Amino acid sequence: MRVLLASTSPARLMLLRQAGIEPETAAPDVDEEAVIAAVEHAEARTLSPDEHVLLLARRKAAAVAATLDPGFEGLVIGGDSMFELGGEILGKPYTPEAATARWHDMRGRTGTLHSGHCVVRLSPGAAPGEAHAVAAASVTFADDVTDAEIDAYVATGEPLLVAGAFTVDSLGGAFITRVEGDPSTVVGMSLSTLRRLVAELGVSWPDLWNRS
Repeated sequence: MRVLLASTSPARLMLLRQAGIEPETAAPDVDEEAVIAAVEHAEARTLSPDEHVLLLARRKAAAVAATLDPGFEGLVIGGDSMFELGGEILGKPYTPEAATARWHDMRGRTGTLHSGHCVVRLSPGAAPGEAHAVAAASVTFADDVTDAEIDAYVATGEPLLVAGAFTVDSLGGAFITRVEGDPSTVVGMSLSTLRRLVAELGVSWPDLWNRS
């Protein structure tokens, strides 16, 4: 069965590969800020972190699914993540200055990584099926991370384009002392959650294994 990852995230691609799945990939044409703004305006409220990541995961999967040939048979996986610290939502910092300030604030504290998942099953001649869910994991940062270590980490560029300005599976992992929850959630997607969603759509997880 074909698996198409509706994301260009290297971390999500790596996760699936490590789980025995070599997916196709496609970049979803979704203006994330516009989507959130439109829904919040229509509903006159601010979306919770779980609602935020689930909405974007579903929109990404749907956007890619809509571009596929009618003969496509398989799964489309969409995902989105955001980090919450002290009630504040922290997205990608983008600039070294923002990443540095973020790390000064995060050290010694615990935050929550929210990850939205959406799986769409497509079969020729059949209505699409969809399953979705949110997973969360808490992350605790070392309290003895020095300013020099923060500067060196930021200088690598790694934290600039990831939710929360950190990774757990690369250079940032040395500055994290504890993860509670499915560790893969912090990387970008919860594999255990994906397995459950795939099963809801009538697919056995081992049937997706296509890497030698």
